[in-house]
Order: sequence, then C-alpha cells, then structure tokens
Amino acid sequence: MANKLLSAIEDDVFLSEGSVPIVIEGLEHSYDKEDFLPEESMHNSHELLCLREGKIEAVIGGETIQLTKGSVVVIRPLVRHKLMIKSEKADMLNLYFGFVHDTSDLKLTKETGSSAKSKDSKNNNAGPSVSIPGSLAKVTLESFLKFADLGITEDNEMIRLPFFVIKGNEKKEINQLAERIVSEHSDNRYAKDLMVHTLTVELMIILARALRSEWEESLSVKNGKAKELVAIAKLYMDENFDQGITVSEAASYVYLSQGYFTRAFRDETGISPMNYLMKKRIEKACKLLQNNEIKVSAISLQSGFSSPQRFNVAFRKQMGMTPMEYRKKYL
Repeated sequence: MANKLLSAIEDDVFLSEGSVPIVIEGLEHSYDKEDFLPEESMHNSHELLCLREGKIEAVIGGETIQLTKGSVVVIRPLVRHKLMIKSEKADMLNLYFGFVHDTSDLKLTKETGSSAKSKDSKNNNAGPSVSIPGSLAKVTLESFLKFADLGITEDNEMIRLPFFVIKGNEKKEINQLAERIVSEHSDNRYAKDLMVHTLTVELMIILARALRSEWEESLSVKNGKAKELVAIAKLYMDENFDQGITVSEAASYVYLSQGYFTRAFRDETGISPMNYLMKKRIEKACKLLQNNEIKVSAISLQSGFSSPQRFNVAFRKQMGMTPMEYRKKYL
C-alpha cells in the first residue's frame, strides 16, 4: 500500500512539474580542529549543510563565508567548495538532493545507494558516498519550485549565485526537516520511503519560501523595484478597495509576502496598507452618506466593509462619530 501511494505521488509530481525531488544521501560529520579536511569538493547534486555545533569558514565558488551553530547553506551542483574548522569541534549534517526528469532516473538513483544514509564519523571524504546521476545537475532548484509560486524567474540575478544562506524563520524548519529525513531512513520503519519523500517535498517548499524571502529583501537595493511594486499595489488598492480586498491580496498581487509588503508600503507612503484601505473606504462612505436615500447598511457594503457592524466600528474610530451622526451633521 505504501509503495503504491509513493508511486502515485511521484507520478503526480512528474506530470505537473516534469521533475521530482529526491534525497540522495544524508551524512552526519563530527570534526576536531586538528582533523584534516579535503582541499576541495564538487558534485552533481545540491548540498544542504546544517551546522549543529561549532564554527566553520567555508569557501564556496571563490567566496568566503563564516558559519556558526544553526547556520544553513545550500550549495548548488558543480560548485567547488571547501571547509575549514574554526572551533575546537564542529558537528554538521550534509544532505545531498536533486531533481530527476523521469522514473528511470529515479529507479537508477534508488539502486545506486540509499536515499538518506546516516553516518556519524570523522570521515574525511567530501561529498556523498553513493553514485549520483549526472542528470541531477541539469535541473535547477528554481525551475522545480515554480509550483510554489515563488515569483522568481530564470533571468533573475539570484539564480546565478553559487550558493545561498538561509535566513529568518525558515532556517529552524529546514534544520528540523533535514534531521527528520536522516532519522526516518536510519530507523527503517514502515513506509520509510514514503515518509522520506513526503519530507523531501516539504523541504523543497520551505526552501522556496526562503528563496522568496531572499528575493524580497533584494528588491530594496536593486533598481528601486520595491518602490515600483508598492506603486503597482497602491493602484490595485485604489481600484478595488470597495470590493473587500485584503492586505494579503494586495501583497500577493505583486508577489510579496504580507510582512515585507507592509514594511515597504509604510516606507514609501508613510501609512500602513491596512490604514490606507480603511482611509479609502471611509472617504467613499462619507460621500455616500451625503445621499439620504441610501441606507447605511448598503453604504457599508458599497464601501468595501464585510458587515455593517465592522463599518460602524471603523467609522466611529476614524471620524469620532457614527455614520448616522455624520449624516445628520452633514445634512
């Protein structure tokens, strides 16, 4: 039953995206400062490095970065990299993953090695210990993650970076998922392959969110794109505020998270998007209230409020009086 379900899930992803994510191997490494590490490493798969303890200096694609406890970095395929221990001890988990185009590649990968093999040692061999299909290097992380509505296209500058460091809330989630993938395989429990595959898909979604966050943050320093997107969203709000749209919908319209959009909107306009929507709705309500023939309940809906009760509360807060009091005062 578990094998049939796994095949169904894999076939569904193949049909919708043309490729499916797989974990080749998961390795646990513990090093002392005096241990010898390989000069350089390069392989066909993506590598997810989670640093559990210690400090490491990593040179990836010619760029040097410092990693500390809890750091998570994704290294792209065919990128040369090396590590140097900068603390007395260092403990890390390396997860090697990629994407295959068809079921024959997936079958080959399963036959050449375990999908997530745990090994706790001072192994000085860099990279995975199992054979990796060369096709894995040909499918980019971004091309697969289009299903997550990432908002990043192949011509974006970030695509050409040899690696990216995970930041924010996603870092903790990715650490936990990597640990679970290795644990699931090593325990050899029922439906192990199905669980590993499910966790791998979840890992890809979290990576998508991390990439999106990275993209959003880059907007503030690249070509004034944040300002441009706020202007587009503001126009969208001007044209649809009376249709009951939310801040989340306005943010999604320009492919931004609600949190980033709120900060960018406030920076550009001096007001939060929620207050801006409220201001537009109250302004329209005030004009409609000047017509004594329109019922107050109808005005609330025509102004974009979900109910007369919400309209009354918002109007009193904004204008210092109820809608009926405003109408009497105006007339």
